[in-house]
Amino acid sequence: MDSAPKIAERQNLMNHNALGEAHALRAELRWNGTASAHVSALSESAHGGGDSGIPVSNTYGSKKFPQAIIIGVKKGGTRALLEFLRVHPDVRAVGAEPHFFDRFYHKGLEWYRNLMPRTLDGQITMEKTPSYFVTKEAPSRLCALNCDTKLIVVVRDPVTRAVSDYTQTRTKSPGLQSFQTLVFKNSSLGVIDTLWSAVRIGMYAQHLEDWLRHFPLSSFLFVSGERLVSDPAGEVGRVQDFLGLKRIVSDKHFYFNQTKGFPCLKKPEGSSRPRCLGKSKGRTHPHIPADVLQKLREFYRPFNKKFYQMSGHDFGWD
Repeated sequence: MDSAPKIAERQNLMNHNALGEAHALRAELRWNGTASAHVSALSESAHGGGDSGIPVSNTYGSKKFPQAIIIGVKKGGTRALLEFLRVHPDVRAVGAEPHFFDRFYHKGLEWYRNLMPRTLDGQITMEKTPSYFVTKEAPSRLCALNCDTKLIVVVRDPVTRAVSDYTQTRTKSPGLQSFQTLVFKNSSLGVIDTLWSAVRIGMYAQHLEDWLRHFPLSSFLFVSGERLVSDPAGEVGRVQDFLGLKRIVSDKHFYFNQTKGFPCLKKPEGSSRPRCLGKSKGRTHPHIPADVLQKLREFYRPFNKKFYQMSGHDFGWD
């Protein structure tokens, strides 16, 4: 007769195998609109039949530092990309932005690792904090941890990005001055205020230079925020390839929400409704005078050209 420890060890192995099989089956069945008793049974088995009361995330896997990070940019489409990637069964991600490499570095590496979800073999850990891309200290701090981290940068036309950034800020501060007042250091001369964060973030080439001092270009994937809206499956497919993942997230997972003007995830199995991004996405932008936008576009043109050369990709913003 087997000893109690051997029985427990065998049960753990069976549960682990059942959980892995459940993950694989869910990847194929989660989005076809049909329930699967087999998957449910496997999941229940992996959780110990519901009797132990111990969440599987506390029993299996381990907390690891992220192998991939979405480092930018604010109002580029980072939240959408992360939510789309989380559909993949081999992606585990922190929901909130950790801000470790910009705000909380003093808390130490163990604090950072404890924020991470537990992962099984074959799964990757991710996080996203868009402000990393524009934080001078972030590249050296991240490289000190792991210079092999894969870096994803979601970029968007810097003019529309700046307006979107301003729009978000104005919802939190209704008394905010107009965009055209804030964007100029000297309005009569048409001098753009590069210290205003809404402008500064869009100077992508300048920020990328800081990162390339610590990471090779091969560490980066530049995702088009525009194509993430017009062809989400195509852009997410590129990301899955970059991360070494099987292309599981595909066209069948998306539909376009005409009201919001953004793609949404179709209703997953067991859910009563589709998953769309929150109310903060797809806000109506304020009217900005055409001459103001033109001056801003002219300001960004040399930065865009340099960014195209550095990244090896022409995003067609001009």
